[in-house]
This record gives sequence, C-alpha cells and structure tokens, in this order.
Amino acid sequence: MTKQTAENANEAAWHTLDADTALARLGGAANGLEPAAIDQRRAEYGPNSLPQQQGRGRLQRFAAQFNNLLIQILVAAAIITALLGHYIDMSVILAVVLVNAVFGYIQEGRAEQALNAIRAMLSPRARVIRAGRRQEVAAEALVPGDIVLLEAGDRVPADVRLLQAHNVQIDESVLTGESVPAEKSTAAVEADAALGDRAGMAFSGTLVTTGQARGLVVATGANTEIGHISSLLQRVDTQTTPLLRQMGTFTRWLSLAILVVGLATFLFGWLLRDLNPNDVFMMVVGLSVAAIPEGLPAILTVTLAIGVQRMAGRQAIIRRLPAVETLGAVSTICSDKTGTLTRNEMTVSSVITGAGRYDISGSGYDPQGTFSKAEQTVEPVGEPVLIELLRGALYCNDAELHEADGVWQAVGDPMEAALVVAARKAGLEDATARHGLIPFDAAHRYMATLHKDDDDAHYVVVKGAPEQVLAMCNRQLTADGSEPLAADWQERIHELAAQGQRVLALARKPVDPPPPELAHEHVADDLILVGLLGLIDPPREEAITAVGECHSAGVRVKMITGDHAETARAIGAQIGLANSDEVLTGADIDKLDEDELAGVVERVDIFARTNPTHKLRLVTALQRDGAVVAMTGDGVNDAPALKRADIGIAMGGKGTEAAKEAAEMVLADDNFASIVAAVREGRTVYDNLKKAIGFLLPVNGGESLSLIIAILFGLTLPIAPLQILWVNMVSSVALALVLAFEPAEPDIMQRPPRASGEALLSRFLVWRIVLVSTLFSIGIYSLFGGAIAVGLDVEVARTLAVNALVAMEVWYLFSVRYLSSPSFTYEGVQGTRPVLISLALVIGLQLLFIYAPFMNALFDSRPLPLLSLAWVVAAGLVLFLVLEIEKWLLRLWFPAPE
Repeated sequence: MTKQTAENANEAAWHTLDADTALARLGGAANGLEPAAIDQRRAEYGPNSLPQQQGRGRLQRFAAQFNNLLIQILVAAAIITALLGHYIDMSVILAVVLVNAVFGYIQEGRAEQALNAIRAMLSPRARVIRAGRRQEVAAEALVPGDIVLLEAGDRVPADVRLLQAHNVQIDESVLTGESVPAEKSTAAVEADAALGDRAGMAFSGTLVTTGQARGLVVATGANTEIGHISSLLQRVDTQTTPLLRQMGTFTRWLSLAILVVGLATFLFGWLLRDLNPNDVFMMVVGLSVAAIPEGLPAILTVTLAIGVQRMAGRQAIIRRLPAVETLGAVSTICSDKTGTLTRNEMTVSSVITGAGRYDISGSGYDPQGTFSKAEQTVEPVGEPVLIELLRGALYCNDAELHEADGVWQAVGDPMEAALVVAARKAGLEDATARHGLIPFDAAHRYMATLHKDDDDAHYVVVKGAPEQVLAMCNRQLTADGSEPLAADWQERIHELAAQGQRVLALARKPVDPPPPELAHEHVADDLILVGLLGLIDPPREEAITAVGECHSAGVRVKMITGDHAETARAIGAQIGLANSDEVLTGADIDKLDEDELAGVVERVDIFARTNPTHKLRLVTALQRDGAVVAMTGDGVNDAPALKRADIGIAMGGKGTEAAKEAAEMVLADDNFASIVAAVREGRTVYDNLKKAIGFLLPVNGGESLSLIIAILFGLTLPIAPLQILWVNMVSSVALALVLAFEPAEPDIMQRPPRASGEALLSRFLVWRIVLVSTLFSIGIYSLFGGAIAVGLDVEVARTLAVNALVAMEVWYLFSVRYLSSPSFTYEGVQGTRPVLISLALVIGLQLLFIYAPFMNALFDSRPLPLLSLAWVVAAGLVLFLVLEIEKWLLRLWFPAPE
C-alpha cells in the first residue's frame, strides 16, 4: 500500500463517498484483497485492536498512595508517638496508613479496567472475502480494504462502508445512545451528518440486529470510532473530589499553623523564659500531639465507608470511596436519555386515523392500557378504523410477546413489539396467516404482508415511514369504506414528531386475485391510508419525581443524548427539565469555542445528536464555571465524560462494562431516582464529616490552648503529652466515630448545593472552634488548678483534668450532633444506639485509665475518689448548657431565612 493510500484510509469522510469511490480510494476490489496486499497493509496499519496504555508499575502505584496530605498527617502522628516512645500507638497509626494505601491501590487498579472493557467489545472473528474466496479470520487480522460479510447477530469487527445492504438494522446504542436500531443502506450522506445518521456506515463494536450486508473495511484499531473513544478516555484526567481538595487546603493550613505556633512557643520558652531547650522541645512535641487530629483521616475513611454501605442499600454501588461525599456537592446532573430517564422500551402512545386522534395509556411491554379520544375513554371495539389500524399493525409484524414469571418480554424489533402491545391492549390476540411478504428494506422504507379476510378476499397491509407510505396512498379509510385522502396528513405527522414520537404509517389495499408472489409493484400506488402510529420511549415515572426533587435541592438536571432534537425536547418537557424549549445539537456545539460554550451551557438543559467529544466538552464547560458535575450514562460513548465528571454514574443493568469501569458509581437498578437518594446520602456524609471536624478540632484546640498557656506563663502542664495522646487516639476517636452514623437532617434536600470552592471551615465552624476550645481550656484549668489549690499532687490533678476533658467531650458530642438546632430535647439527650455504645465504651476505658494499676504506671494517672468525679461530670454539663445558650442566641440574632 502506498503512503497516499494509507493517508486516504485515515482521513477520508467515508460516509460521504459512494461505494465505488470508497473502493477506489482504498485500492480495494469487490472480490477482496490478495495475500500480498494484506501483508503490506497489516505492516502499514498494525493489528485491528486497541492499543494498550502503558500503566505505572505496581510499586509506583502503591507508593503514590502516600502522596496524600491526609496520609502524611497520620505518618507525622506516628513519628511523634515513636519519639515519645509509644510504639504500640505508632503501630496502630501505621496500620491505618497501610489499610488506606492498600484500599487506594486496589481501587486504582480496578479503574484501569475501563480500557480493557472497551477492548473486549471488539468482535473476535470476522467473515471476509479475500482473493475471491470466503474465509473466517480473527478480527484482529482485518486491514483497511478487506471485504467483510455481516448478518443478524454479528458484532461489527471494524468500521465498515456498506457496499450492499438488505433489510439491515444495527444497534448503535453503545455509540449514539439511541434506543432503536439504526436502519442502514448504501447511500452517501452529508459530511456533517451525525454519527447516528450515517446510514452507509457500520461501526466497530455495534451489533447487527436484522438483515445481511457486505462492506468495505475503512478503519481498524485506534482509527475506528470506538478507537477514538478509547483514545479520548486515555487522555481524560480524573477529577479530584471536592472533599479531598478541601481537606488538602485544610491540612496545609493546619500544618503551617502547628509549625508556626510550635516554633514561636519554642523560641519564647527558650529565649524569653530561659527554659531548658530540651524541656521546651518536649513541650512543643506535646503541643503538636495536642494540635494534630490523629483520628481525623481514620474517621474520614470510616464515615465514607458507612456512606458506601448506606448507598448500597439504595441500589447505588460506590466504586471509589471519596465519591460518596462528592454526591453531596453535586450541583448539576448530566443525564443520558435512553434507559436512564426513559424506560428504553418503545410504546405506542398516540394513534391518528381519519376519525381523530387517540391516546393510549400504559408503558413498557405490559399489554394493559386504555384508549382515550378528546380526553374521554373509548372502547376500541366501537372505533372500527382504530381497530383496523391496530389489526394491520399486528399482522404486518415479526415481533412476539411473551409473559414469564409475571414479566412481559418482547422478541424482535422494539418498535414492532410496541405495535403488538398496542393491539393486545385493544383485545386483538393472534395474527392471521400470511400469504406473501415484502420484508422491510431501507431502500424502500416499508414492509408489506398479504392476508385473506373472513370473506376469502385478499388484501395487502403496508407499514413504514410516513412520508413513503403517504406518497403511495390516494384514499383514506373510513368506517363506511374510504374517501379521498385529506390534505392535512403532513401536519398530523409533524404534530406527532414535535412531541418526540417516532411516526409509522399504515395502509392497506385489496388485491384480488392475489399475486403468486408479493412484489413492490403490487403496493406501489393506490393504497388506502388507515392511519398513523406515534411511538415513544416513555420517561420513567420515578425519573419525573426525581427531577423535581433535584430542583428542590438546587441541583440542575441536563439531558445529553444522541437522539434527535425533537424527541429530546419532548422527553425533556415530560420529565420537567427547567428549560425544555431550547435544544442545542452536536452540530451547534461544534460551531462554538470554549468561551462561547461556557456561556450557553448553563442556560440550555437539552443537548441532542451528541457524540463522545461533545459530551466531554459539555462536562468540562460546566466544571469551568465551578459546577460539580455528575454524569450518568450506559454506553461506551459515555465513558470519557463519565471519567471526566466529578462523579460518573453508570447504569448497572443495561450499562456496558466500559461505562461501569469509567464511573465512580453504578446504579444497580438503572433508576434515575436512585441518584436522588444517593445525593441525600452524600449530603448526610458531608454533614457528618463537618460534625466530626467540629468535634475533634475544639478538643485539640482546648488541649493546645492549655499547653500554650502553661508555656507562656511558666505554669505546670495540666495534662502530660502522653495523656493527650490517650485522649486523642481513644476517647476522641471513639466519640467522633459515632457522628458517622448520624441520620440526615430534616432539611437536607431543601438546601442549595454547597459551592465547590467552599472552605471546609466555615465562619460559624471557626467561631465554634474558638469558643469551645476556650471553654475546654477553662474547664481543664479549673479542675487542675482546684486540685492543686486543695493540696493534691500533680499526678492526681492531671488525672482529674484528663477526666474533665473526656467528660466535656461526651457532653459536647450531644451538642455537636445538632450544630445549630437545640440539642436539649428528648431525641437529642436520648441519643442513638451508636452514641450509647460509644458512651459506655469511653466510660469503661476512663475507669481503666483511673483505677487500673497498669494504666496508672503507663500514663502516670492516679485513682480518684468517687466524689471528685461529680466535678468532672459538672464540668461537661456546664459546657453543654453554655453551648445551648449560644445556639439560642445565634437563632435569635441570625434567624434562618424563610
């Protein structure tokens, strides 16, 4: 093959060329390539397979798990505990680090399976004509210029320009998202035709549902449409979740603050107070132990894991742990239409005859429904033209309907199955025998069957594209016979099409005597139009409700589909999209640069005739404006956008493996409504994380403040560094973990989504940290100072201070469960089962800390008189009451907007 020929194969717009030109452009022949040409082209193009991406080695992937500030905080905590000589605590912290690293390593490995899932969709074998002989070869061995043979059931092995096509329909949903198989022909189309409109092309990875074809291989491997998607998927960067971005910022500032305060404290104690540098250094180590929330990364992981478990109960399977919280930040959901917002089951919803329009209720393949005319229920048996239309739709049909275990299932073309269902709803059961057949052919765009009525008179039924059938008619059916064809049938066709319905026309004609073999000339003219059938892939009822809930939660829903604009507009209106009047097509998107696209993407909610690049650009444009984007989809064409989105959501039932592997979440029930439940859980997870942070930081702040005061004023440390580590790693973590189980706040789905750049520490949370840290420090010094004042030794005073700290933590836990609403209620004081379990655990551990001799030796604690524990409980109660007063004052001064 010459260099010019290779360039032609890669660059030609094959759908614009006729068959002979395509053959000539590739230097092919109708009887196939010769062996020498095949070898030369294989060397030029390589195998017909998708390239493997060079991934990182296992050690590199594992080491990368430690490049995370959350993990680094844990490592720092482990180093500090090692310096303090507590190797058991160090081992526990490092175990947490290791578990996190292993978990991330496994998840990252699973993510790399997305490309493998696409590769697996390629056909393993192909039938070809080479050197004039039919052969079966490995699909990997195909080269541009090969002649391939296709028939029903085959997966297309490469991108093919069809040379011959007989009654061919191909399921291209994995590429276009369309629910109905595309009709194929050999006709060339315009250069700007959307992928789903390229009738003369068959694309690699799609499935032939009916018919037979012969085609010219024009692209293999990475040059195919599915290869372009694979290449796009490799180039797409996975987004960091909002929580990890916030935690990264938070931990950087926290680390800087600890470093600055520690250094300032060391210099003050050494230079201004003339303390021993070693002693001051150990105090600063204690300060660092107090300030670092060692349990926060572990609590973060556990809280997310609990969210995963809860979502699994709602049919939402999380594949990557941080994605749990991302759902709570979602501001825009970009949804595929077919199978996600709709049922992916065609249904006859409207019928128009000369007697008027009829609407049919029901959905799916269940033959239950009613007929209405002018909003009044009618019986089909009393509408003779309607019955004749449905009878003809049942007779001129190859689909079958079966019931199994209470579930109705269709065999055959989805549109034909919908016609059978409509006929069943009218009480029609079995089709009469056929005496002749003209199968559907894309060149003629109709199907015809020959039948005999009860009077032994023969007639033909024709079903097909409305424009084609209408052109063959000169009369229309009435209850009393027929009459001249009305002039407004084109308007009626447009009426149904404007509602997003796919339109079929049905006509009939008496043919006596019957021909020995039914042919096109027998139905070419003088047909009697019976009527029109409007079919639609109906929206899921639960999806309509879910979209409404999204709007109330401030989440914008956008439809991005490969289907036609009118169909998309109609479905958008039915499910209640905010803007269902305006539709942007893929061709429109191609005309916009990135700035222009960013300007319209917020306003427009419906995008039609899109390809993978369009979907990726739309998601990127939304993210550019600060939106946190969830992208739903089920096809290979959705995979790049799923990977790019902040959270990709794949359909578990009808979704391809490529879509599932590229996504962070999989809906086991393919139900858009499950996304709303997942968003609720995501918001709950984030609320609980903020509660955990609002719990841990004031505890650490109170400990740190008490140590800073001791250093600044030359006082005895009220709590020893080792005792601080005990509180932080045992009681603080045990209590904070309880917050991961908190149920959702009542108004959680009435709030707007939080801004993607929102700081983890809000102004209210900073105020609460300052206030509670001060109260904790006062409580610690009150009991420590009181103990010293009555003559107790330092060890007893410190034991009392540690227990006061833990008691205040317990009472603060009851307060922080409701950040702004009152906690002094029956439900608030009663707590939940996890709260009561953790309370019992902490009390038991503290009793060990006080009275167990080995704990006394390990932590330098001392047994306390039981009466002194009353002061410990009182310190916590006072803290609780002060915070309840603070909440009341804040509600009084800053009432919530109505």
